[in-house]
Amino acid sequence: MTPSVEQALVERILQRDRHAVGRGISLIETESPDGISLIKALYGRAGRAFVIGVTGAPGVGKSTVVDRLIALLRGNGHYVGVVAVDPTSPLSGGAILGDRVRMQAHVGDAGVFVRSMATRGQLGGLAIATHDAVVVLDAAGYDIVLIETVGVGQAEVEITRVADISVVITIPGLGDDIQALKAGLMEIGDIFVVNKADHSGAHQAVAEIETMLEMQIDKSKTWRPPVLLTQATTGDGIDLLLEAINRFHAETSPLQSQRRRNRDRLGLWQLLQHHFRRQIETGDILRSGEFKEILESLSRRELDPYTAVETILERTLRKGE
Repeated sequence: MTPSVEQALVERILQRDRHAVGRGISLIETESPDGISLIKALYGRAGRAFVIGVTGAPGVGKSTVVDRLIALLRGNGHYVGVVAVDPTSPLSGGAILGDRVRMQAHVGDAGVFVRSMATRGQLGGLAIATHDAVVVLDAAGYDIVLIETVGVGQAEVEITRVADISVVITIPGLGDDIQALKAGLMEIGDIFVVNKADHSGAHQAVAEIETMLEMQIDKSKTWRPPVLLTQATTGDGIDLLLEAINRFHAETSPLQSQRRRNRDRLGLWQLLQHHFRRQIETGDILRSGEFKEILESLSRRELDPYTAVETILERTLRKGE
């Protein structure tokens, strides 16, 4: 990408050109140098969007909830970007990318941009490029960005590294999953939603979550996560969910600022780890085949992990001299 083409793409993204936004995210997903250059150019123009993370176990209706939220947000005049993170096939490496199918009603709306992304083996329910995709959508003027995670259980806590607010969705009848909330999602949820409110046990599920919140919540915190009932297929309760999201946004400004600082710190560490690992694996730091030799020495117990790390760091420092 020549500087002139890069600038042209940046300008089109800033004008909310949907094709340009899609191309920009594609460059990011492939981890190309052009994608890195794009983020460098856009980063200073981002930081205004409110990012809503939607997470929960598979089958709880996350996509339907997101679809309903899009409609309400658009009705209120917001420009909405959606990143739907789908699981990657362990065989082909491809993704199901089903969420765009569920959101077909918004395809013709110029104020909505929906992008499915594959996890590509990334743990925590998020694709590694999710953060940068949010930067592109933010810079493009989508003032609300919704991130729907893959729904893999307790690892969903990774959403806190990207979103301003985390909405945790469950359904009645998932007794084991309700209990599993104690181990992870209870700690990161800002709003809890029991979807499929017409099913038996819905009110019991609400009561169980509220009881767990009473046991775990820090009483000094100003925000107490509400527990809401929805029936996403009909839209019932989605207006109350949006009201709770707006209330959180309005009442927790200091908390959001602290979260963004923490996310910047964690994001920088994650990026350092990712690029350092790539440089090691691609031979930019070690000589060709040396990393494989180190691994084999570890397996034979001829080398301990700490000495291996010291060796790699020493090579890194030498390269920087």
